[in-house]
Amino acid sequence: MLESFLIPIKNVKGKSFTIICLLTLIILLGFADSVLSDNLSKDSASLGFQIKGFSSNDDKANNLISENGVFEFGFLEKDGEFVVGIRYNLSPKLGNIPVWTVGGGVRVSINSTFTLSMDGRLILFDNFKNSIIWSSDTSNSNVEKLTLLNNGNLVLMGSESKVIWQSFDRPTNTLLPGQTLSYPRNLRAPSTKSVTSYYTFVVDREGVALMWESNVTYWQSHLSSLSSSVKDVRFNPNGVLEMYDEMEKIVWSVSSKDFGESSVSLRHLRMDQDGNLRIYSWDKVAHTWRVGWQAVEDQCDVFGSCGLYSVCGYNSTGPICGCLYSDSLDRSNEFPLSDSGNGNCKKMVDLGNCKAHTSMLVLKQTVLYGLFPPHDVDMMLNEEDCKEYCSNDTTCYALTSKNDGSGLCTLKRTGFISGSTSPSIPSTSFLKVCLVPQAVAAKGANPNSTPQVVSIPFRGNYRKIISAVAFVVLVTVLVILVLEMFVVMFLYQKRRNDPIKRSLNGAKTNLRNSALIRLSYKEVHELTSGFSNQLGFFVFKGLLFEETVVVAKVLDATVLTEKEFIKAVSILGGTHHRNLVSLKGFCFEPKHKVLIYECIPNGSVDKWLFDKNKKNWQKRVDIAVGVTRALAYLHTECQVCIPHGNLKLENVLLDENSSPKVTDYGIKSFLQSDGSCSSSESPSERDIYMLGKLLTEIVLLSREAIGESLDQVMDQVMQEQKYLDSEDLRGVERVVRIALWCMQNQSFLRPSVGEVVKVLEGTLSVDRPPASFAYRNGDVQEITDAAGGEIEQQADSYLKFTDPMATSPHSNPEVAGSSLARSQCPYGSGFTPRLRLTGWRSARWDHLGGWEDRGISPPT
Repeated sequence: MLESFLIPIKNVKGKSFTIICLLTLIILLGFADSVLSDNLSKDSASLGFQIKGFSSNDDKANNLISENGVFEFGFLEKDGEFVVGIRYNLSPKLGNIPVWTVGGGVRVSINSTFTLSMDGRLILFDNFKNSIIWSSDTSNSNVEKLTLLNNGNLVLMGSESKVIWQSFDRPTNTLLPGQTLSYPRNLRAPSTKSVTSYYTFVVDREGVALMWESNVTYWQSHLSSLSSSVKDVRFNPNGVLEMYDEMEKIVWSVSSKDFGESSVSLRHLRMDQDGNLRIYSWDKVAHTWRVGWQAVEDQCDVFGSCGLYSVCGYNSTGPICGCLYSDSLDRSNEFPLSDSGNGNCKKMVDLGNCKAHTSMLVLKQTVLYGLFPPHDVDMMLNEEDCKEYCSNDTTCYALTSKNDGSGLCTLKRTGFISGSTSPSIPSTSFLKVCLVPQAVAAKGANPNSTPQVVSIPFRGNYRKIISAVAFVVLVTVLVILVLEMFVVMFLYQKRRNDPIKRSLNGAKTNLRNSALIRLSYKEVHELTSGFSNQLGFFVFKGLLFEETVVVAKVLDATVLTEKEFIKAVSILGGTHHRNLVSLKGFCFEPKHKVLIYECIPNGSVDKWLFDKNKKNWQKRVDIAVGVTRALAYLHTECQVCIPHGNLKLENVLLDENSSPKVTDYGIKSFLQSDGSCSSSESPSERDIYMLGKLLTEIVLLSREAIGESLDQVMDQVMQEQKYLDSEDLRGVERVVRIALWCMQNQSFLRPSVGEVVKVLEGTLSVDRPPASFAYRNGDVQEITDAAGGEIEQQADSYLKFTDPMATSPHSNPEVAGSSLARSQCPYGSGFTPRLRLTGWRSARWDHLGGWEDRGISPPT
């Protein structure tokens, strides 16, 4: 049979055989190409899909690529770090700019993974930190697959191709054709640093605008109808950006200069790093992106476009950035407040450390503005008076005087200065600097000007000229010194005679510096990057003013009115203790209430206590003392008693020095009630019980049940913590004793927080606590407490006591008339349960010394 198969082949002519071989090779190559194309152009992925940041180039075939090959999704390198997002997939690679990033551009290490989990969530996981950095809220939403569409939209789909989640609803800094930006979302410019940019493109009910730091608007649209209420803006494939109102009517639009050209197939709208909004088109011939429209024609009109200590000027090529002043200090430790600034300008000289006096540098046709913070003061003064006012004001760093006839003078009370200069600017600015020669001070505002050679008209007696100039300078300096001596003496006398005024001014300054910051919910959303970094239950990490790490705690369930909420927050914000987490600000809106706290870096105490390593006993005692001191401050040293309400290890944090700081105080029992401490078991008495529970957990390094007696607890300590020496054991027993007293069921038997502090510090001794307490009054009533048989026996001896000296019918005490007196919050120097008998004799219970006979005292 094999021979019959081979015979026809032998009869085939050489030419036909060659054709057959070629056809076979083409079929095989086509099959291989189809297999490769399936791997390289995969636009969808099912549940369990995963991309690794540390994968090799071969493994990056897992990246999603749209069916048309224009867009790619995966890990992107940015400034030495990594983000996950969508970029163009063009050639050359310079055109492959990102158009969307996960979490608004959250940075991760290369040791990270992006996964479509089996429950339908997109998860960005940092393996180095072992934590979830970002996730989509799509769990249990019947997600079936992840797809990158041809328009650059990343979508999660369910059955019948139903879109459950899409990146088009969460734009970052770019709008693609067909994408909509709805109120109140915005586009935020990218940054070269690991913090978000200061520039945003916002949509509100009145139109669209470009803003710096949410408070400076440097460009905005002009609606065709003043009565319109903006709904959204839409970017069309033909290069038109349109704004629609609630009635779906176009109220504003702009278009790219290549509008409608069929040769342009790719466009996008981008909020750029320099603070300008532009429409870009892809040039197929030059293989580059070209600007078809930009919002701000003059780049110097973009607020702070050149950054700190810089001025935006012009040369023959257009706008350029230069430095305000060359004689300045290195700003290596400063952060640039603008992403587009060249970053080479230096911090202004500290005027307080000038070796000579200060002088005013003249900057003609220049306007200056403060970046951080913008403490500007407007006054109606002419140029000379304005200059003199700033010279005599130690808080004034610079000024801008309008010379358009308005007489407006603006003082700059911040050293973080920027500006712009142009022949068309009708302003003269003055910058306060250390005293320099007049020739240098009169250089003007050109940031790129170079010193010119000054010709000397006198060639004759050179030495005489120098001597005359030196004499004039010497006389001038002497006159200035005499005048300054008089001024100093005058100011000294004035301050000496007016100490009360100085004290009031100082108090006013301190109040201003310590005031709580009120934020809108939109601002809280921005500083937490959309609540993407969750630390706990309704607790999120954020960045305030782009420099201070804070924690935002959401309290939407609070039902207080605005007046009650602000009153409560003001009281909480007035607390200042080394062992309390300070409150920085708050947000109150009808549907949103948020508290802003300082961020404590080392996490909660429970994570530190319950790991496998042995814990130094003295360190645990220090933590217990710090927590108790914080509680004592809240109970007894504030203007009103502030009960914590939720005292537990999770609400005790460790700072960078491993010192304890208590957080969450007052939220549960203060913000949601009147803060009273006079109920049957007041919130502060409940705090004492929770403090005892916390102390036992610190001792035992466990949350398990501990028994009812001191012996049971100490047995557990001896079994599980054999490394304790005898000195430590005495300290442990002291802490356990006071902890069990704190956990007595009857609140009047618990010690005050001040007594707990003294016991923990070792300045006050404490008796053995009882295992249980029961006080019986015969057939009339029975009271069961947690103070134990020891107290009961001693109480019975007093109940049976008969005073031989008493002649009153009530000299024999009757149990039916006895009562217990209890102390209220705030506690005094000690807790004093009393047994008041029907006779004139009373007994006082002191948990450190037992029952104490108070003697005969006539009833009042």
